[in-house]
Amino acid sequence: MKQSVFTVIENTPVTERVSRLRLRGDCSAIERPGQFVNIALPGLFLRRPFSVSDWNDDSLTLHYELVGKGTELLRSMQKGEKLDLLTGLGNGFDLSLAGERPLLVGGGSGVSPLLGLARRLVQQGSRPQVILGFDTREDIFLVDELFHLSLSPSVTTADGSFGIRGLATDAMDLPHSFFYACGPEAMLRAVAQKSPVSGQLSFDARMGCGFGACMGCTKETLNGPRRVCRDGPVFLKEELTWDD
Repeated sequence: MKQSVFTVIENTPVTERVSRLRLRGDCSAIERPGQFVNIALPGLFLRRPFSVSDWNDDSLTLHYELVGKGTELLRSMQKGEKLDLLTGLGNGFDLSLAGERPLLVGGGSGVSPLLGLARRLVQQGSRPQVILGFDTREDIFLVDELFHLSLSPSVTTADGSFGIRGLATDAMDLPHSFFYACGPEAMLRAVAQKSPVSGQLSFDARMGCGFGACMGCTKETLNGPRRVCRDGPVFLKEELTWDD
């Protein structure tokens, strides 16, 4: 974990509710796709956690959904303004588990960390398949960025307004060596149950501190209680339990 000041270099809506935020600063603490940052926002006591979409040595990209006061403040930030970030939080995805043909499944704003994951899987020689699930065509984002990686994501919409009508799991019929998933917990459970192979799932949870001190984001696993912010947010399929 590292605390650094970052500069806003872009803050642009990409859908009605999702914006792309690009920040320049020290990204040396970010080591894996699926890690997150915690941002201090003016007037708010608690930092807000956001998944990292992609990064390089001196800049990172986030995609965040407008859901409350924190994200409203974030959306008002202008180019050149400064933000205090804790970076390198969470464990992230393990690329060594991917195999030759991994499957990436994202739902809603949970598709965000799949961009950096897909980029690094391609760089290591894997050939990922990608499924992105949304409610309607107006909610779709990151598809163009994935095409730029020479990937052809399958897109599902619940209302059938674009791509395959249905849920992300409705497009999971292609064979795969391993899976990575990020999105609502109901989707994660469905992905884990449908896939015949092992995988990693990234959970979204309400966090207090973001680095394991407050125990506010504890999740029960077969290995006992685990903190999503410190022991996760990524967990292996085989260690998870699901509430009925």
